[in-house]
Amino acid sequence: MKQAVIVLLALALCSSAAGPAGQDDVSAPVRQFIDGFNTGNVESAFAAYATGAITIVDEFAPHIWTGPDAARQWAAAYDKHAQATGVTDGRVTYGQPSRTEVDQDVAYVILPTVYFYKEHGKPLQEEGQMTVVLNRQAAGWRIRSWTWSGVKPHPAR
Repeated sequence: MKQAVIVLLALALCSSAAGPAGQDDVSAPVRQFIDGFNTGNVESAFAAYATGAITIVDEFAPHIWTGPDAARQWAAAYDKHAQATGVTDGRVTYGQPSRTEVDQDVAYVILPTVYFYKEHGKPLQEEGQMTVVLNRQAAGWRIRSWTWSGVKPHPAR
């Protein structure tokens, strides 16, 4: 879980401090999740998720997590993977959404990202994007599903 906290911390580097997801800003929960990841504020990160079943797809095994506890399961799997592969100092930067689609209480957001980390002390980076599906709930927009897609990691520039 320590590695998940580190990665959550890293995501905040290119954004403001984590705060509650806004009612009208559909990308706010995505930034909240990433900012929480980068700062190690896992409770803020987890609060960005919708209630009920969610789905996460990422590049490390088992690659897919589903159900109401998927976010916590993903974080535990990330930590396990990081420990097994010597990954430390993970952080994610992000830009403005490259695409946002809203249809009533459902939204689709693509956010360009760069994942920076060290593997056995060697700095690496991976350009990619998060594709996120959100639902509007009583508390505002919340993440229902996300997928990470990135290039093969390479030496950091």
